[in-house]
Amino acid sequence: MPEGDTVFRAASSLNRALSGKILAESDFRVPQHATADLSGQTVNETVPRGKHLLTRTDAGLTLHTHLKMEGAWHLYKPASRWRGGRAHEIRIVLKVVDWTAVGYRLGIVELLRTEQEHRAVGHLGPDLLGPDWDLDEALARLRTDPERSIADALLDQTNLAGIGNIYKNETLFVVGVNPWTKVGDVPDLAHIVETAQRLLDAGKGHATTTTTGTTAPGRTAWVFSRGGQPCRRCGRRIRSGLLGPPGEERFTYWCPGCQPLANS
Repeated sequence: MPEGDTVFRAASSLNRALSGKILAESDFRVPQHATADLSGQTVNETVPRGKHLLTRTDAGLTLHTHLKMEGAWHLYKPASRWRGGRAHEIRIVLKVVDWTAVGYRLGIVELLRTEQEHRAVGHLGPDLLGPDWDLDEALARLRTDPERSIADALLDQTNLAGIGNIYKNETLFVVGVNPWTKVGDVPDLAHIVETAQRLLDAGKGHATTTTTGTTAPGRTAWVFSRGGQPCRRCGRRIRSGLLGPPGEERFTYWCPGCQPLANS
């Protein structure tokens, strides 16, 4: 699933290409909005909210999209060939005079009044990359369930918005905390959250999500998706396992040397 930094980059690209311009055409390829037409409306802005994208127009409408696991937005110049996927994977097309924005495999496509955006994103906690960021509020939300594993708590978008499975694993490695540690047993919860924010903020400047400082193939992560491989710090084998409530388990990676479980 795309992370907060990926969504931030997508919002920035859409904002640069579409904002301040009149939509010459819109093509919704989802049943619930098949007859919707935004042509003639001016795009005000596209902003990220956690992993959600909100494209607002001067008609008081918001296009709410979510990339989910495989979605992506691509931008094309007029007459350019669309290469983001197959035709049946396109969910929406937005055209302005000099760009065409095509949304592929989007998990959510909905139109709502801008004043009703809270229906789509009001449940989210403070956004790690957003203007509403509030460390104290995020910590308060995380601490409401001290028995929950820190890995699960970080993924819960109602606690804080923007962390996906990559940054969950990478943040916990960087701070040396085992994913199974209970929130109430974490010695410095603020340090974990601040580290996640720092990693996400740094990721905004890369075309590819990276936490190691390099985008070289095979070198972008400390532990994520590296089960069985040697730790880049201590050489121990990275371990992996499923963690999460039934039906929502996510692969979790950690180094037993750098992230020992206390009292184990």
